[in-house]
Amino acid sequence: MSEGAPSERAEPVRPDTPRHVAIIMDGNGRWAAARGLPRGEGHRRGVEALRRVVRASHELGIAYLTIFSFSSENWSRPASEIGDLFGLLRRFIRNDLASLHRDGVRVRVIGEREGLDADIRNLLAEAEDLTRANTKLTLVVAFNYGSRQEIARAARRLAVEVSEGRRTADSINENSLAQYLDAPDIPDPDLIIRTSGEQRLSNFLMWQAAYSELVFVPIHWPDFDRAALEGAIAEYARRERRFGGLAAKTAS
Repeated sequence: MSEGAPSERAEPVRPDTPRHVAIIMDGNGRWAAARGLPRGEGHRRGVEALRRVVRASHELGIAYLTIFSFSSENWSRPASEIGDLFGLLRRFIRNDLASLHRDGVRVRVIGEREGLDADIRNLLAEAEDLTRANTKLTLVVAFNYGSRQEIARAARRLAVEVSEGRRTADSINENSLAQYLDAPDIPDPDLIIRTSGEQRLSNFLMWQAAYSELVFVPIHWPDFDRAALEGAIAEYARRERRFGGLAAKTAS
């Protein structure tokens, strides 16, 4: 992160600041193409944007920040681009982990680790182990992640329990399935932001997003900053979250 980050969690800028913000960081390649730069430079600038947003989330009093860093579908990209993305992940952890730890950020990783290179698995585990006791901000990194795959993994775990006689099929409900998701202790996101103007979830937190507010912003991820984050939070604050119930005025 950066110098000058506060040593204690800041108070939220407003009482309706979301507790959990999730971000689909989209548009690195288009940002680069618009400037005649290689896609790798867009990804590098995207890491700089991530540093800004982690810092801003801490200062705004957000408790959980989830980032979609590498999807299970990204394997279809050219091998050179995948190599660039993995290289950035390696550098981010090696260069930023000490700073994140010093600032009280806890790192959690969701997604499938089977099949990843050993050094990547070790870096992810190192980030989690070093920061496990931190409490000021939880940074959830969705890496090699797909929501359908996450739900399928949870269903398989329940199926094993049934086949082994430790559970009956009738006992399976949404609560039991949720307990087998990748991070069942983390609250569902209040706000999901996607940059670059695309308006879809793209297999990201589909179970957890059942009642999330969705905000789509036109700017590409490398240009995202604290002002853009605050703008998305302001849009979130203008909405009335009913969770399937009636609006307050109607109910009254």
